[in-house]
Amino acid sequence: MIRATKVLSRGSWHEPAADTVVLDFDQRHRRRFGMTGRNGTDFLLDLPEAVALRHGDGLSLEDGRIIAVEAEPEPLAEIAAEDALHLLRLAWHIGNRHLPAQISEDRLLIRRDHVIEEMIIGLGGKVAHVEAPFDPEGGAYAHGGHGHPDHHDHADHSHGHGHHHHGHG
Repeated sequence: MIRATKVLSRGSWHEPAADTVVLDFDQRHRRRFGMTGRNGTDFLLDLPEAVALRHGDGLSLEDGRIIAVEAEPEPLAEIAAEDALHLLRLAWHIGNRHLPAQISEDRLLIRRDHVIEEMIIGLGGKVAHVEAPFDPEGGAYAHGGHGHPDHHDHADHSHGHGHHHHGHG
């Protein structure tokens, strides 16, 4: 099976893609995984370390072809606020819980989580359920624009910062 051994960051490649893989947020954080493109291209993602693939990235196959990465729409919570300062405060509360978040100037997108959504509403924010591609910020420790998302349960997340984050792979 042909291998994809290199990630090309979005904007760094301009050749036409040979195929496209459509992946949700979790599926885009991989090191080694068999994939099939929309047009039937079977390949093995085989990277030296796990990276968070972003919408628009390319996967370079051994034969020189490129497979485009597309973020699959998934169930998200869209968070809106009264004004920019209020949105910034809401973003701080989300960040304090180490949740992946997609940030724009007028809204935040997070994965649906009824506990977090209730917190946001309690802080005066507005929450709407949407289906959209999820492409959260890479984080302070991202390498080459590719972050390493945290995966833990936030339903009863007491946060004393005494926990240890293990590497992902």
